[in-house]
Amino acid sequence: MKRFKERIVGYSCLILIGVLIGSFLVTDIEATAFWSSEPEVEEEQQQVERIVVPQEEAVKKVVREVGPAVVSIITKDTEVRHDFFFNPIPEEREGIGSGVIIDQKGHILTNHHVVGGVDEIEVLLPDGRDFTAEVVGEDPRNDLAVIQVDASDLPVAPLGDSNQLEVGQLAIAIGSPFGVEFSNTVTTGVISALGREIRPTSRVTRSSVVLDGLIQTDASINPGNSGGPLLDSQGQVVGINTAIIGSAEGIGFAIPVNRAKEIIDDLIEYGRVRRPWLGIYGAGIAEQVAQYYGLDISNGVMILRTVSNSPASKAGLSRGDIIIEADHQEVKDMNDLQEIIVDKEIGEQLELLIMSQDGNLNSAKVTLGEMPIE
Repeated sequence: MKRFKERIVGYSCLILIGVLIGSFLVTDIEATAFWSSEPEVEEEQQQVERIVVPQEEAVKKVVREVGPAVVSIITKDTEVRHDFFFNPIPEEREGIGSGVIIDQKGHILTNHHVVGGVDEIEVLLPDGRDFTAEVVGEDPRNDLAVIQVDASDLPVAPLGDSNQLEVGQLAIAIGSPFGVEFSNTVTTGVISALGREIRPTSRVTRSSVVLDGLIQTDASINPGNSGGPLLDSQGQVVGINTAIIGSAEGIGFAIPVNRAKEIIDDLIEYGRVRRPWLGIYGAGIAEQVAQYYGLDISNGVMILRTVSNSPASKAGLSRGDIIIEADHQEVKDMNDLQEIIVDKEIGEQLELLIMSQDGNLNSAKVTLGEMPIE
């Protein structure tokens, strides 16, 4: 019996020793396997290549090629305030904006609200050069202006065709939001809408005039971006950033570049836009107006007043006449009439179909003049 107990104890010790040795070996094997697998993970990580999507490559290419032509604009002007005793106290104000170089002569396209009425203009190029600029021409109506620097070897941004834009396509904005510390900031988005109109309200920032036909984008536009370019995926300037809805996110607006292209030559040559002019104050004929005056028509422009010595007054147009057609195109309201006139040249004839106050239809040829400076 004693020997049996001794055997049991001996077998138990052997089993215990075996378990301990087995555990040690398993642990060592697992640890070896764990540490030996790490180099394989590193090797796998080294073999993973970063995938560049086509849109990302397009943005990078645009920034490389067009970014050098986008400048920061710093303006200074003096505002005179008065103290409690009405003594004048001059205060210097500094403004910020952006612009884009459009030719080798140093002409820079920007917003009128960036450079209009200021005392000094400083232009900073991305390559570190710094120039004083002068205003060459301004168009407050379209919130556009051209300034010029005396410089050579300038990068130039190509102007595209905003008539070819489609909602949903890539939009790239470059500018200097909040000052030169953030110069050449790039944001991207899409063309959100076309043909937008904005009015100077508390919601709209950086706009003091009614602007229509605008490009809407969700590419971030901030104070300081005004005057900078909105670009397509080919690096073509398709718009000039001008305003945002301050209380919203991702709602910014740009002036179509085709509108700028139409007036750049005038701004450079004359310092202003020379526009054809008829010289009337008119209103579209609404149904209520037609009923009030007992008219048989519901479309057209009723002349409320002709400007003295204007093309309209010289052609014999008078208050109460109704313009039904212009150059054989139907005129429904003042917008229709203005769109027809703006496509004409100063000195060119405009053929009108008029319903006079006695109800008779007459034709009149008016030689358009130049719109007076406001």
